[in-house]
Amino acid sequence: MSVKTYDSLSQIQNDLAVGAVTCRGLVEHYLRRIEENRHLNVFVAVYAEEALRRADEVDARRQEGKAGRLAGMVIGIKDVLSYTGHGVQAGSRILDGFTAQFTATAVQRVIDEDAIVIGRQNCDEFAMGSSNENSAFGPVRNAADTDRVPGGSSGGSAVAVQAGLCLASLGSDTGGSVRQPAAFCGVVGLKPTYARVSRWGLIAYASSFDCIGPITRSVEDAALLLEVMAGPDEFDSTVSRNEVPAYHALLKENRPLRIGYLREGVESEGVDADIRQKTREALDALQALGHTVEPVDFPLLQHVLPTYYILTTAEASSNLSRFDGVRYGYRSPNATDLESLYKKSRTEGFGDEVRRRILLGTFALSASYYDAYYTKAQQVRRLIKDATDALFAGYDLIATPVTPTTAFRIGEKASDPLQMYLADIFTVQANVAGCPAISVPNGTDRTGLPIGFQLMAAPFREADLLSVAGRLRQRQEVPA
Repeated sequence: MSVKTYDSLSQIQNDLAVGAVTCRGLVEHYLRRIEENRHLNVFVAVYAEEALRRADEVDARRQEGKAGRLAGMVIGIKDVLSYTGHGVQAGSRILDGFTAQFTATAVQRVIDEDAIVIGRQNCDEFAMGSSNENSAFGPVRNAADTDRVPGGSSGGSAVAVQAGLCLASLGSDTGGSVRQPAAFCGVVGLKPTYARVSRWGLIAYASSFDCIGPITRSVEDAALLLEVMAGPDEFDSTVSRNEVPAYHALLKENRPLRIGYLREGVESEGVDADIRQKTREALDALQALGHTVEPVDFPLLQHVLPTYYILTTAEASSNLSRFDGVRYGYRSPNATDLESLYKKSRTEGFGDEVRRRILLGTFALSASYYDAYYTKAQQVRRLIKDATDALFAGYDLIATPVTPTTAFRIGEKASDPLQMYLADIFTVQANVAGCPAISVPNGTDRTGLPIGFQLMAAPFREADLLSVAGRLRQRQEVPA
């Protein structure tokens, strides 16, 4: 069965309703696409037989009128999300051969609504990276230009949606890891409010920053996936018990909002000229939609990245201590005693970037430097949170570019970690402050590489974020 390219679940469900396609036909189509695009190195495992079996089950439920809200959605999951009976490695040798013993709450909730999981997607090791070059499975390639990175750490998840290998993906965002690859790949990436979605079953990088978020081709699919995944969970004591709004229905809301844009995003010479221009065009479009758009300053911007990296590396040092070569995963064959088992297993099992961040975090947590680095960074995090809250006292949304550049070439920044970290300059604030943020496609630069536009809202104001992003996308897609 020939299947056309779909940009939203509603398109698929309309065709399912009239018999133009079946869930089995959709899965077969995506399996062909995955095989044709193996050079992109997106999937580390494809669940072909299982996905086809699930498709038949969903088709049968559709015939009975009992299908869930996500019937017809074929998704991939980032290799940091547990799925019972399937491998999960976080892109690392240290988890070679490990099989998940339970299913992440977010994954289970989309499955319960009849989404079909087609496979596990490549990512930076333990979600540490901005380019998807740090994976034990090798780099993922950007479908817009295979010599360029897709962004990280959810690079495989973004390229899968970009290249039409599945309709949507579930990624994770610790400092921009959903939004930055979404921008580099020209798709939609949503980071929810911290605690909006349960982290149960997500392999931890930095527990007070990590968020699970969807990567999609449309804002409406991002809204629907958030609605399905969000809400209380008995397995995660940090998840919010706030009521989950009907995000999908609220997309139709159209009230004028006050939107502040970060002055550095359109004035700084450190941001590519094409990105500055496209950002101005998006701001003009928001104004044309009836919103008040004004420049704002955030004087703590220069402190956001250092604060983020001190705290996340410290949390990573603690979280990754459980991977010791003793109980599961990779065990060094060269060990001679218990101490050498720990040292050799972790040295051989972890990649360079993960080892670098563990060492930095361990240094920040050491007795001599704890107050100078970790305690001070926690204090600055509070200042950043308070300053961000103050911004939202005057504005409903804050707009910025997602990244200062478009996708760079594979290997271009591999030898300079600081330059790599600077790719996160506009995305980390949302994680430090716990706010929701979304990346939407915003055209291309003069070489045809995708550009992203970011909107950030106050905690639990995803409805405003999604409705404005949706209307902006509709305006951009209407031919001039």
